[in-house]
Amino acid sequence: MNETLVCAVGNVATQPVYRELAAGPSARFRLAVTARYWDREKNAWTDGHTNFFTVWANRQLATNAAASLGVGDPVIVQGRLKVRTDVREGQSWTSADIDAVAIGHDLARGTSAFRRGNAKGEAVGGGSPQQPEPVWETPAGESADDTADTESQQQQEVAAVT
Repeated sequence: MNETLVCAVGNVATQPVYRELAAGPSARFRLAVTARYWDREKNAWTDGHTNFFTVWANRQLATNAAASLGVGDPVIVQGRLKVRTDVREGQSWTSADIDAVAIGHDLARGTSAFRRGNAKGEAVGGGSPQQPEPVWETPAGESADDTADTESQQQQEVAAVT
């Protein structure tokens, strides 16, 4: 099947609207995507035209998007582009919608804390204690075996605390 897949980087322009439908959860919000370019005459970055897309999410993505996104959040949306033209009250209207496959915060512009959802689609919180960050690097002068012993010791200390 031929589809137009797009990846749009912008800001959430409206609060996500969440609905429970017969086919499952659905959410929608408006995404503002503004092109920026370097203006040589002004010697500064300048905002170009802003495009607005209506982003549609379904099922678990809808639940997570409604719980995670707020107006002004920088996001990256990947999905199928749908351009529609309607005639309303004698005028022609064109809308650009994105049926989202994935939505995430833009980590180039801030930080985010991920929380895995449970089977019912709710965020998991506080049920299990936080695990310490594993040691990813081997310090100079130590072998990989020494690092493995240190990680094992850290895991035993965490188990003793809980």
